[in-house]
Amino acid sequence: MHDLPKLPYAYDALEPYLDAKTMEIHHGKHHQAYVNKLNETLSNHEEWGAKSLEDTLQSLDEAPGGIRTALRNFGGGHYNHTFFWENMAQHAPGSEGGGGGEPDGALAKAIAEHFKDFAIFKETFSDAAVTVFGSGWAWLVVDANSKLQIVKTLNQDCPLSNNQTPILTIDAWEHAYYLQYQNRRPEYVENWWNVVNWDSVARRLADAVK
Repeated sequence: MHDLPKLPYAYDALEPYLDAKTMEIHHGKHHQAYVNKLNETLSNHEEWGAKSLEDTLQSLDEAPGGIRTALRNFGGGHYNHTFFWENMAQHAPGSEGGGGGEPDGALAKAIAEHFKDFAIFKETFSDAAVTVFGSGWAWLVVDANSKLQIVKTLNQDCPLSNNQTPILTIDAWEHAYYLQYQNRRPEYVENWWNVVNWDSVARRLADAVK
């Protein structure tokens, strides 16, 4: 069975960019609901309950028809949110493990190779996040050819189900920002860059291209 992961920081650690009340409700209510529904779905399916979340999302086509949609929605919701929390850190550009600023090292080089420079990457990723229709996510992924791509998914769909390895994501559901930003998704997206944990993204890239 699956458990709600603890956040790697306090609820108020990402302020003023993401407020404590939003983080508390987003993590403790919305994410918890996905975990509860996923465990309920798996309660009578021991074989699928024994799989890792990654394996489950990568093999949805093999899941019994009666639970496939639930696994996509609730398993994706659990995975996507866990990934999102790990992609952020308290604003401290230039410090070890701090959020914000720009990436360096192999990650910066890969972004420059695929998007020309960081500014173009940031603009393209932000546009993807702002233009997700309805609810969904924007992602930076490594595809099957070890190339970086920016993709969007709707609802709780996950790039793992499309043979892509995610390394960065932003939650574009209204519950991620509405208490603080109301309908101003572009402002939320712009402020979110101040808490991106580039160390986490770099580790995921290194694992994806081994």
